[in-house]
Amino acid sequence: MSQLELSMRLRVSQRHVSFVESGRARPSRELLAAWLEELDAPLSLRNEAMLQAGFAPAYSAVPLHDPALSEANRALERLLHAHDPMPALVIDAGWNVLRLNRGARWLAATLVPPAVLPHGGTPFNMIDLLAHPEGFAARVVNLHEVGPAMLAFLRHEAALRPELAPRVEALAALLCSRLGARRLACAPVSGAPVLTTRYATPHGDLAFFSMFTTFGTPQDITLASLRVEHLFAADEATRTLLVAQAGAGSPGD
Repeated sequence: MSQLELSMRLRVSQRHVSFVESGRARPSRELLAAWLEELDAPLSLRNEAMLQAGFAPAYSAVPLHDPALSEANRALERLLHAHDPMPALVIDAGWNVLRLNRGARWLAATLVPPAVLPHGGTPFNMIDLLAHPEGFAARVVNLHEVGPAMLAFLRHEAALRPELAPRVEALAALLCSRLGARRLACAPVSGAPVLTTRYATPHGDLAFFSMFTTFGTPQDITLASLRVEHLFAADEATRTLLVAQAGAGSPGD
């Protein structure tokens, strides 16, 4: 975005925008808030910018179990329950898996050896389990299709959250060892309308595509960091198996 476009959106002069950017002028709290809104900055970054400018943080960051987030928690639980037996999981900004529904627990136990998967409800990191030699990626049949796309997506996330970079590059090393640098860099273009991941399991191949749900207008950093990943069966065989293995009832998709 050019300084001129930004100044028009903020209803201030381009000269003032230039002075703020160069440190020759300090923005007011209102201008800084509007500036960060126009740039669609993450809420955590907005708080950091407010503190650096000498202002109080604009957004709360309460733990997920805090009573203030009770209704949001109920919404998350309803989403997970309604999607059963199709897998669904709650992930935070660091790709830590905070909650799983019945279908997701069954799928994780099916794809990952018991020694690799954490026990006792301990949260695990999705990128770490993808990068583990015996993790999720080991079961992906069409890794040459989904691996490069997955890595590009996660590298984009790491550009916004640098703390993810070591985990993402560990995954890149695994994919490079299995696909080769050339195949990893030149992903085939699928003709399908949505990218499907296919897993080899003792029950036969399973195929899923995914969607993400986020809070529409979060005003808390914790809620803004959360997303629910919903896995949908990409074929009838997968749907039938999940209904049989992960519990009777509506497949939720």
